[in-house]
Amino acid sequence: MRISPLVVAALAAVLLHTAVFSQKRSIGLDDLRRDTAPPLATGIEWRPDSKGFRFERDGRAYYYDVESRQTRDLPDCNQLCQTATPVPEPAAFEWKNRGVKEQPAQWCADNRHMLLKFKGDLFWMDTAPDAKTPIRQLTQTLYEEADPKLSPDCKSIGFRKDYDLYRLDVENGMLHAITSGGTPEKMNGRLDWVYPEELQLPTAYWWSPDSERLAYLHFDMEMVPSYPQADYLADPPRPEPERYPKAGEPNPGVRLAIVNLSGGEPRFVDLGDPRTHLIARVNWLPDGKRLAVQRLNRIQNELTIFFVNAETLEAEPILTEKDEYWVNLSDDFTFLPSLDAFLWTSENTGFRHLYIYFLKDRYARQLTKGDWEVSGVLGVDSSEQTVFFTATEKSPLERHVYALKLDGGAMRRLSGAEGTWDATFSPDGAWWVSRHSNVTLPPSQEIYAGNGQKSHTLTARDTTVPSTYNILSTEFHTVKLADGSTLYARLIRPAGFQAGHKYPVIVPVYGGPHAQNVRNVWTGLTIEQVYAHQGFVVWQLDNRGTSGRGHAFETPVARRLGAVELEDQLAGIAYLKKTGFVDPKRIGLSGWSYGGYMTLNGLLNAPDIFRAGISGAPVVDWRFYDSIYTERYMDLPQANPEGYAARSLLPKAGNLKASLLLIHNLWDDNVHFQNSLQMMDRLQQAGKPFELMIYPQKTHGVTGDAQRHMQRLMLNFFLRELKGASPTAGR
Repeated sequence: MRISPLVVAALAAVLLHTAVFSQKRSIGLDDLRRDTAPPLATGIEWRPDSKGFRFERDGRAYYYDVESRQTRDLPDCNQLCQTATPVPEPAAFEWKNRGVKEQPAQWCADNRHMLLKFKGDLFWMDTAPDAKTPIRQLTQTLYEEADPKLSPDCKSIGFRKDYDLYRLDVENGMLHAITSGGTPEKMNGRLDWVYPEELQLPTAYWWSPDSERLAYLHFDMEMVPSYPQADYLADPPRPEPERYPKAGEPNPGVRLAIVNLSGGEPRFVDLGDPRTHLIARVNWLPDGKRLAVQRLNRIQNELTIFFVNAETLEAEPILTEKDEYWVNLSDDFTFLPSLDAFLWTSENTGFRHLYIYFLKDRYARQLTKGDWEVSGVLGVDSSEQTVFFTATEKSPLERHVYALKLDGGAMRRLSGAEGTWDATFSPDGAWWVSRHSNVTLPPSQEIYAGNGQKSHTLTARDTTVPSTYNILSTEFHTVKLADGSTLYARLIRPAGFQAGHKYPVIVPVYGGPHAQNVRNVWTGLTIEQVYAHQGFVVWQLDNRGTSGRGHAFETPVARRLGAVELEDQLAGIAYLKKTGFVDPKRIGLSGWSYGGYMTLNGLLNAPDIFRAGISGAPVVDWRFYDSIYTERYMDLPQANPEGYAARSLLPKAGNLKASLLLIHNLWDDNVHFQNSLQMMDRLQQAGKPFELMIYPQKTHGVTGDAQRHMQRLMLNFFLRELKGASPTAGR
């Protein structure tokens, strides 16, 4: 049978149309806001009896029952909660209480009721399916009940207003002042800027287990210098000064106080001169009669755990950690009443490992060993026989969940597939909610029994993004240093990669302590994918000083931030050049914050390597950055003047050869705009051209529509400077 040419043509057109539409999409800037994966469950709060948990998804709250494996709706505060409109406090704009980590909801010990905060007001929820009054309003005020906490006996709620603490009776709504006389200079139970930012302290007050006492931190801010921030979008402009201690300047004077709620004035614990130390962690012990307080010296190379008697205020030193460089904080302290001991992690071997410290004999027994680190303690079962934790034992690029008997024996990995795992354990350790992903698989959340047996899927793995978009694969590489050390890097080849072709390179960099960017974890639609689809090789390396590889891997940066990091980045670029597919004359560098510092560090101290760089919110001289972070790694400026001088980038401004784009928020509360202004001044004095973009946001990062503007700016900059291309339309 002869087929008509018209039919053949029509069939060909159909096949071509099908082929085109079956192809995966390339990734452009507009796609960065189109991640279609379903939202994960957040705000997971286990019931005290471990029979279920509350979680949030898409702005709604739900309850999951582990026995029935059923999920049901909880009362919707969006419909049932009436609130007053909060008004600004009369004090000047506050640059920080973002460090406070408020729980979205808190269970009562009766396993039925919950404390909620909604738009600044407090509510009491009855979670029973047949509740006659599912939500009862507790407050309706023109101020926010900040950092609310339900007392263990469920009779009271503590919260902060302005600079003082208050207690609200759940039953009758009566309000009681716990502290008085608080001011912006004398703050009760209120965190400053630097403590939550650099010590990751999430709150400044704590209920005792018997609900009879409250411990809180008092911040004396009078000696802390004020940085002259101002709001220039206001009409007229208004000053908004920020209390911010820079390296070598006075820290806030922080003291621990204990108050009996039955009556009496707050009493202060003597832990030494508050100007020479930092109160880093506070935990009530289960008996309600003692607190465990972790105190760091100012330069943070000595940490002491004190047990404080809540009645006599006597502070007894229990354990001291010292390090030649610095002591990293953790949240791993866990008291074990049945053993009269506590769980602790230490890096004294060069890697963080688990120890059990027996109080009677003042003896610590090491539980885990090896050239890998315990990333964090997740919990202990109710019988105090098993500890659960995450660790890098399988690979420094991955995180897995483990169980270990406290009386000895081999640890057991509970997580299976390769990649990055995290878990939220029930109070008794019988259940846990996982989160898992890797470079090819988006996140999923499963519910497991304590022994690692899967029970239920909470959030199914959605493959819409990888099946719709051409997400270019991530390759992991190892770079060997001359001393035998191994560095890890990730590589994304450009779309349509052809062997023998020379491609321009973009090197995203961070490089600072307490960060690890080369990980086997899902990243999805990112600016790096956009770069690769525009024809760039993307290369990122974790240098010495970054996290995930143990304390010994971090410490080469001590007292000379930026030196070793740049050496390692240059070693990575030398390795990359040997692949043969990169153009060594078209290498760009880009980073934010510490990465902004590293970008300028590379452009000014290795000017012949890079053709272009984007430096966002950079530190340019460590004397300009905050005290707690900087002194941990650099010591006091008075004690290490040579180190500070050597690592300042300002004297190197005349070395600039590459094209430079500086980006900074004018009101950055973290890395102040002063840094970029100082660099601009030096570049101008040296006659060096550069480009500048300023954003008017009161934050360290650029967000919202401004972020979209910035991403387009960055892409166009690299297209122009590394490819000689005209600005893209910006898909």
